[in-house]
Amino acid sequence: MMMSQMNRDQLLHWIDMVSFAVVDITEYLDSHPRDEKAIQYFNQYADLRRTALKAYSEKYGPLTIDTANPDEFWAWAEQPWPWEGGNC
Repeated sequence: MMMSQMNRDQLLHWIDMVSFAVVDITEYLDSHPRDEKAIQYFNQYADLRRTALKAYSEKYGPLTIDTANPDEFWAWAEQPWPWEGGNC
């Protein structure tokens, strides 16, 4: 399924999965910094994560400060918090 067809929960789940992959491979690269396959894997999943965060930001608002629109920098604070039914 393409990201443009995902609903909010599906997109958040996808972001969680690719973010986990990025963190996991980063830890591996800490001890194997010259592993070319691992570096390619990291680059692939880091790009998937950036794309997913951008897609989420465009549809629902930013999840991270680096995906916030500078013109509406603090608008994210007006979204519902998790205890108010938000999906942070």
